[in-house]
Amino acid sequence: MAGHSHESNTKRIWIVLAILSIITAVEVVLGIYKPDGLHLSGLGTSWLNWIFIILTLVKAYYIAWAFMHLEGEKKWFRRAVVWTGVFLISYLLFIVLIEGSYLYDTLSPLIKW
Repeated sequence: MAGHSHESNTKRIWIVLAILSIITAVEVVLGIYKPDGLHLSGLGTSWLNWIFIILTLVKAYYIAWAFMHLEGEKKWFRRAVVWTGVFLISYLLFIVLIEGSYLYDTLSPLIKW
């Protein structure tokens, strides 16, 4: 049999766990305390919502990078995967924010929020 060495990824897994745990802890703390200064509206929603969106995208990218082994792929494939996701998520956010704003403006005279 050919000599195939198996490298342990234990250290890498712990580092990934630590980074994802820190990002999740920041999200939980912001979700519990909801600082008043972040409730100001910006770009269609509050800054707190934008922080949640950005942190969630960072976690999703890091999970794909670490567990889907994108770091070992060719540059064009990484870009194809990442930019497709960025485009689709940006489009979804745009639609959700525009439609949510429209519904709020349309229904606000009828519903007590």
